[in-house]
Amino acid sequence: MRLLSLILAMALSGGCGAVYQSPQVTAGAQVEVVDITEEVVARANSSIYRPRALPSVFDVTAGTGTAPRGSGPVPEGALPLPAAMPSFPTRIPEDVDPGPYLIGVSDVLQLTMPAAGLANDDVSGRFAAQSAGQGYAVQDDGAINIPNVGRVQLAGMTLQQAEALLFQRFAESQVDPVFGLEISAFNARKVSVGGAVAEPAVIPVTLTPLYLNEAVARAGGMALSGQQDGVLRLYRDGTLYQIPLDQYRARADLQRLRLKDGDSLHIDADTDLTRAQAYFEQQIALAQLRAETRETALLELSTEVALRRNELNEARETFRTRADLGAITRDYVYLMGEVAKQSRYPLPFEQQASLADALVGAGDGVPIITGDVSQIYVLRRHASGVTAWRLDGRNAANFTLAPRFEMRPGDIIFVAEQPITRWGRVLSQLTSGSANTSFTRSLD
Repeated sequence: MRLLSLILAMALSGGCGAVYQSPQVTAGAQVEVVDITEEVVARANSSIYRPRALPSVFDVTAGTGTAPRGSGPVPEGALPLPAAMPSFPTRIPEDVDPGPYLIGVSDVLQLTMPAAGLANDDVSGRFAAQSAGQGYAVQDDGAINIPNVGRVQLAGMTLQQAEALLFQRFAESQVDPVFGLEISAFNARKVSVGGAVAEPAVIPVTLTPLYLNEAVARAGGMALSGQQDGVLRLYRDGTLYQIPLDQYRARADLQRLRLKDGDSLHIDADTDLTRAQAYFEQQIALAQLRAETRETALLELSTEVALRRNELNEARETFRTRADLGAITRDYVYLMGEVAKQSRYPLPFEQQASLADALVGAGDGVPIITGDVSQIYVLRRHASGVTAWRLDGRNAANFTLAPRFEMRPGDIIFVAEQPITRWGRVLSQLTSGSANTSFTRSLD
């Protein structure tokens, strides 16, 4: 026991060179120890340092290619647009059956009633008199106004439906429901005919079907010289239908196409359909050529961009490989003492690194068991000596200064050991066989 006490006393007094010695930071003539505070962080960061820049290949992209590619500009068509040329391809409409006539606004209805034998003869007489004068016009709201009966909505009904409704309303109003109903003026539904005709007209659609040749005839016929070429256009429900006049003249089924309300018929003369067809074929061919040219240009452009991207990726990968092999110049910070792993930490490109970055990123922090958190140093050499910036981690609030303390190339981060750790290491060395032998020889 006395021998162990003597050994410990000599070891701690430094009297034996064979016993464990631990590194420490000691203030002296050329070593200044400064506790890290807010003001000290600003002072330490005031030294100028520009992080190294990445090579230019990391700042560019593959881009979108260089000059335009492909087969060059596409020539304009040789054929001019023919005068009075159809705007749409020739199209024949389907035959339609619009069904029974529906009463509409502005139609005039003739209402007749007998005028004898009933108590309401005077009222019936008034109906007959008014009907004989001008009838009942369907007003904007779709109704007619009948004395002693009121307004009756008839728009959108067939004659049979209108008669049934009037019978019901007359019975409800105690008026003799014996009457006749017909349409005396068809104003609601029309077909217009214009262009190369003798008399452009608006032709009403009535109870009987209206066919294409009848509409042309009511407009005075076509105003064409002989068998002059032309085109017959039919606008229906937003769609344009076109029939060359030579086909119209040759086919009875085209002449008997049934028209319906809203149709607009227009006849164009002097239209060179052959020339128009050639013009359209030319335009289609040019459009296809432009599409093929564009596709070729896009393919060439994609190839160029892909090659450029591969070049950039290869250059970047080469740089990373050289960096891993240590073949490029880097700035480092060194971690020593009681850190999880003594190593060097490369300062990042194009941005500042902090004390916290280096401790956590490279040294994996300070070991709680062996490291002395009250003695975390940043050693930085300058012209007049060394400054040891000390971070006292016993107050955990001081760790908030670490992310703001900037690293400089060549800085050494040193963490001292716990006093108990130093004791443990001394005892471990003394109790080992080699240490005992060395110490015994020193006593001899």
